Amino acid sequence: MSGTTAERRITASILESVSRGRRLDRAFGEAAGALGPRERRWVHRAAYGVIRFRGRLDHLLHLHLRQGLRSLSPRVLELLRLGAYQLLFMDGVPSYAAVSQTVEQVRAIAGSGAGKMANGVLRTLDREGGGVDRFPAFEEDPLAHLTTWGSHPDWLVRRWLSRWGPDEVGRLVEWNNAPPPLFVRPLGISMEEGVRRLKSEGVEVRIPSEKVPCLQLEDGTDPAAVLEGFPAIVQDPGAALVTVYADPPPGSKILDLCAAPGGKALALAAEGSYVLAADRSLSRLRWVRQNLRRVGGDVVMVVADARKPPFSGADFVLVDVPCSGTGTMRRHPDARWRLTPEMLETLVNLQREIIQATARLIPPGGHLVYSTCTLEEEENEQQVETFLRGDPGFQVEGTDAVDPSFLDERGLLRVVPQVAGFDGAFGARLVRRS
Repeated sequence: MSGTTAERRITASILESVSRGRRLDRAFGEAAGALGPRERRWVHRAAYGVIRFRGRLDHLLHLHLRQGLRSLSPRVLELLRLGAYQLLFMDGVPSYAAVSQTVEQVRAIAGSGAGKMANGVLRTLDREGGGVDRFPAFEEDPLAHLTTWGSHPDWLVRRWLSRWGPDEVGRLVEWNNAPPPLFVRPLGISMEEGVRRLKSEGVEVRIPSEKVPCLQLEDGTDPAAVLEGFPAIVQDPGAALVTVYADPPPGSKILDLCAAPGGKALALAAEGSYVLAADRSLSRLRWVRQNLRRVGGDVVMVVADARKPPFSGADFVLVDVPCSGTGTMRRHPDARWRLTPEMLETLVNLQREIIQATARLIPPGGHLVYSTCTLEEEENEQQVETFLRGDPGFQVEGTDAVDPSFLDERGLLRVVPQVAGFDGAFGARLVRRS
C-alpha cells in the first residue's frame, strides 16, 4: 500500500493533534472514522508508527539538519517524521512517493526553501539508511541507545535503569516498540467454547496462556466484527488478571469507583456479581453503557468522584486509579512522550486521595482492591505501603485465584510486560480487620 495524498494529509493532521496534547487513540478515531478499511489501516500504521519511533526518527533527522530539530516548525517536523517513517518502515511505499509527497506538503505550508530542505534531508536519509549502526551502541551507552534507537524519553529510561539492569530495560523497550496483539475476554462462556464459536465463524484465535481468561486474535482481525453477536470484551490479559485477582465471593455487591471504560465492571458482573460502576466523567460512562447494551450484565452506572464517593457500607470496592500507564505503552505509544515527572507526582497525590477516601467506605471484613496499569513503584508498592502505615486496620489478603507467577512474596499482583508478555498491571487486595 503506497498511500494516497489524502491518507498522508489525514495522518499529518493526527500527528499535529497529538503534538498539541491530544491522545493518539482519540485523534485517530476522530480523523480516520470515515475512511474505508484499507485507508484506515494505512493511516493507523503510519500515525502509530511515527509516534512509536519518534525518538529514532528524530535522531536520524538531526544528523542531516545543519541547525538541528529546533530550527523546524512543529508542522514541518511532523511531516519530516512521517516522510522518514515511510522511507524506513513502510516497504509498500516507493521512496520517490514518500519524498515527493512530503516535499509537496512541506512546501505548501512553509515555502519553497523549506521544501528544498525536506527534499535534501529525505533523499540523504534514503541513501544512507537508518540501521542500528547509526545510533549509539547499547554496550557502550545503554541510555543513549535506548533513548534514540529505542525511542523512549531520557527521563523515563533513566528511571527504569535505576531499577532494572540495561538488559531488562532493553527488553521492556523492545516490547513497547512492537505492535500490540489483540485480545478478547469471553463473558459467561468458557475459553474453549469461545474458541469453538469464533473458529466456526472463520476467526483465527488461540488461547495464549492457561493462566489468563483471554483469547488472542490473529493480527489484522477487526475486533468490531468479532464482537458482533459474540459475548466478549476487548481486554488485555494484564487487565483481566486484576479482576481474577480481586476474587470476590459469588453474588458479591461490588463498587467500581473508577469504572470507565468498563471492562473490569462487565467482567465482574459476568461472574455473577452485582456491580455499581462509578466514574467522574459522564462521557466516559457512555463507553460502559455501550458495552453493557451489547453483552448485558447486572451493572448500575453513577457519576461520582472517587475522591468524594457518595456511598457507604461497601463490602467490596475496586479502585482502578488514574495512573501513568507505563505498563501499557506498547498499546498507547504516545503516552511515553506525554508523561512527565511532574505529571507522575500529581498522579501519586491523586491516588493517595482516592485510596484514603475509598478506605472510609469499607466496613470490618470488607475488601478494597487497589489497582493500576503502571510499572512505577511510587504508584504501586510504595503507595500501598504508605496507606497501610496510615491505616493499620487494613492488611494484604492473598488469593489463590491467580497463578503464583503473577504474585510477589506478599501476595500483591505484579504483571511486568517484558516477563509476562502482557500489559503491565499491579493490584493490592486489602481487607479491613477492624
